[in-house]
Amino acid sequence: MKYKKSIKINKPKHKEICDSLRLQKSYFDWVGFYWMNDVNQTLELGAFSGSITEHTTIPYGKGICGQVALSGEMIEVPNVCGVNNYIACSLETNSELVVPIFKNEKLIGQLDIDSYSKNPFNAKDKVLLERICKSVADDIIP
Repeated sequence: MKYKKSIKINKPKHKEICDSLRLQKSYFDWVGFYWMNDVNQTLELGAFSGSITEHTTIPYGKGICGQVALSGEMIEVPNVCGVNNYIACSLETNSELVVPIFKNEKLIGQLDIDSYSKNPFNAKDKVLLERICKSVADDIIP
C-alpha cells in the first residue's frame, strides 16, 4: 500500500503514550513519534514528550531516525558520541533507540527514544516499544 501524502498523525493518545513512557522509565528523557512523508522523503515530528527540538523534519537517511526510515529496522545506539550522521537533538543525549512502525507491511513512522544515559536500553524496553508501535499502527486508518 502506498500512501499518497504524509501520515502525520497527532492523536491525543500518542501524546499520552509519550508522557507515560517518560514517567515509567527514568532513562527515557525524550520520547516522540516521527511520521513518514514519502512525497518529500522526510520524517515529520508528531506527538512528543521532553524538551522542544528544532528537528521537526528529518530527511530520509539523515541521523538515526533517517536511517530507520531507509532500513525499516530498529536501531539502538548505546553511545552517540563518535557516531557519524548523528543529529543531536540535545547536547545531553548519550544514547538513542528508534523503533519502526508498520501498517499493512508499510513503514509509516517510528518511535524515537533519547536518553541522557549511556547504554540504558534493554531487551524488555525493546519488546515494550515494539508492542506499543504495533498498537499505534493497529489504531491508524490509512
